[in-house]
Amino acid sequence: MTGNGRRRFATSLTSRAAAALVAASLLTGCGALPGATGGSRDPVTVMTWAPQETKATNMPGMPAMAQAYARWVNSQGGLAGRELRVITCNEGNTATGAATCARKAVKEGVAAVVGSYSQHGRAFMAPLEAANIPYIGGYGLSDEEFTSYLSYPVNGGQVALLAGNGMQLAASCERVSLVRPDTIAGDHLHRLLNSGLARGKQREAFDIPAAEDAGEYTAVASRSRSRAGEERGCVTAALGERTAHFFDSFRRLSPDGRDVRVSSVLGSVDQLLVDRTGGASGPFEGAYITGWYPEPADTRWEPMRRVIREHAFGDNRIDPADAGVQTTWIAYTVLKRVVEEIGDGKVTPGRIALTLDRGVRVDTGGLTPTLRWRYEDMLGIPGFPRLVNHQVTFQVVRKGRMVAQRADFVDVGPTLLDARAS
Repeated sequence: MTGNGRRRFATSLTSRAAAALVAASLLTGCGALPGATGGSRDPVTVMTWAPQETKATNMPGMPAMAQAYARWVNSQGGLAGRELRVITCNEGNTATGAATCARKAVKEGVAAVVGSYSQHGRAFMAPLEAANIPYIGGYGLSDEEFTSYLSYPVNGGQVALLAGNGMQLAASCERVSLVRPDTIAGDHLHRLLNSGLARGKQREAFDIPAAEDAGEYTAVASRSRSRAGEERGCVTAALGERTAHFFDSFRRLSPDGRDVRVSSVLGSVDQLLVDRTGGASGPFEGAYITGWYPEPADTRWEPMRRVIREHAFGDNRIDPADAGVQTTWIAYTVLKRVVEEIGDGKVTPGRIALTLDRGVRVDTGGLTPTLRWRYEDMLGIPGFPRLVNHQVTFQVVRKGRMVAQRADFVDVGPTLLDARAS
């Protein structure tokens, strides 16, 4: 009896010791990642927002890309040994939605907002600034993305695209009609397009505002074509997701004997849209497209495409040719480089901003020029002082594929300076 008691006691001790060892291993392994070296570090939590399921522009691929990126980077050991956690938010394409997402980011204590889309800069930047949260790699729709001291843009935004589009069209078009949103964000696009046309010694474009959420654009399409002149006329549209609706109305117009070329900018037209509307036999064949990044088939996108193949699990929201998805990829590339630069230090919003301000260099694999956000790296144009990447690409749709019209990036910095001086 005594022996049985001793055995039960010994067994109890062994069980407790084993349980303690298991508990200890679980505690030390909490947050540990495959491939991570050394002790565990606190996770890095960020947010990505974009409009989804709205009547206007929707960008569901951006938060989906952020989640795929997190799965990939965590499978590789995380951000310098830290787990990356991504919170997403539906911005709803409204000022209220943007402000709600920003307040959620503050409440969740995120280290940064990364690779997001919103045209409502006034609504989201104020809460982020109050909490000292940096905004990295926004899509570039709002002025605040290029003015806030906590914004770190990775592209030149709509301003660079429209100025570049004017430069691209100046070489081929005698008269240009611009169809753009009848919104505050759309009001300045005409002047920017004109600055590009002026550098090519062409006349100003006709400005045609249009409803951003219209179901069809027959009247607008007819007006834009009539304003394009008799010869070498071009119609360019920058209506976001509604660009497809506009050009569908445009191609349904009765023929009038003129050959009017069409054009747009990245974000309004992409390879998926070209494919969906008929490819080589569709309305975009021969269209001039101005973008921020290399053409979709460029080999420099292969690392992103590999991550999508291996970690998106067939998520059809993610299109590697989508400018929003591409911007999110580049923005998270910036975040990864910053966290690596911080090293063993605690990753906080303030430390991320300080690291960026001190001039960390970010190599995006040739998808952009090397990015850096020191004062001397900024173009410094009035209204867009924090613009650091003023390079664009010229593309054209040939045989149903978006291909490079020019091999190299085109610098629109001088054009933007001209636009702001006028």
